Amino acid sequence: MRLAILGAGDVGRSVADLAGEYGHEVVALADSTNAVIDDDGIDVEGALQRKRSGEPVGVDDPDDVFEGEYDVLVEATPTTLGDAEPGFTHVERALEADRHVVLANKGPVAERYDELRALEDESAGSIRFEATVGGAIPVLSTIEDETPQAVTAVRGVLNGTANFILTRMAAEGLDYDHVLAEAQDLGVAEADPTFDVDGTDAALKFVILANVLSDGGFALEDADVEGIQNIPGSALNLAAEDGRTIRLIGEATREGVRVAPRLVPQNGPLAVTGTRNIVQIETRHAGSLHSSGRGAGGPETATAVLSDVSRLADR
Repeated sequence: MRLAILGAGDVGRSVADLAGEYGHEVVALADSTNAVIDDDGIDVEGALQRKRSGEPVGVDDPDDVFEGEYDVLVEATPTTLGDAEPGFTHVERALEADRHVVLANKGPVAERYDELRALEDESAGSIRFEATVGGAIPVLSTIEDETPQAVTAVRGVLNGTANFILTRMAAEGLDYDHVLAEAQDLGVAEADPTFDVDGTDAALKFVILANVLSDGGFALEDADVEGIQNIPGSALNLAAEDGRTIRLIGEATREGVRVAPRLVPQNGPLAVTGTRNIVQIETRHAGSLHSSGRGAGGPETATAVLSDVSRLADR
């Protein structure tokens, strides 16, 4: 498949770098200001080297990507809330041209799911978005294989930054501000960690899951969300005395979305440590299915994107 990649951050660059291993060709790579486009295949290493050096990724206009010869648009621009722009318009333009779209950008899927599906219905192209939930963990494909109708709920830990902070607070008896500063020094937390620690990032992922289970109807504003900023170290100490710990747990059902700190057994499946994620899928016929792994990172998320591309190629 010929890939046009919008977004040259960690995920977009990793998709470009790994595409050849999956048997796909990159014909365009764009960031917010520049692009490199070649219908015969771009020089991926050259483009990535220019990006690493702080040079323009290419000399083309990012808008010209849509005029090129591509099979799949990879939407890997930063997630935005509300109108989910410009990601939503990127998807719209590709579908209107009867091209496939694979999203790593959570915004359009969480905030405008029903509109995406309506556009897909009118197009010869399809949308897939495994990479929007859980990085390398095959959450959505597992639900697809089981069929959404057979899944009753999905819960778990889907933010590595929050999980790292809670893990360190519990293990070292440290307070939130101390561990947050440590996480920022290590690159685990952003300079502005709000999106992660207030539960928004996890909520977006569980809203996407609720949309998949219900075939739409949810946006971020429908989620009940509480973050970890106000958890004192003493709460984790008290939990440990009772053989429990605290994790930022999300749950998606057909009735709604809830993300909040919850007590879980210290040795239970939801008590993953560090930056690991875990998803627990409750099914009608196969019981409880658990998947755990790296929920973020460029190469990890790129594997989910390229898995989706390969599924489209196999149709």
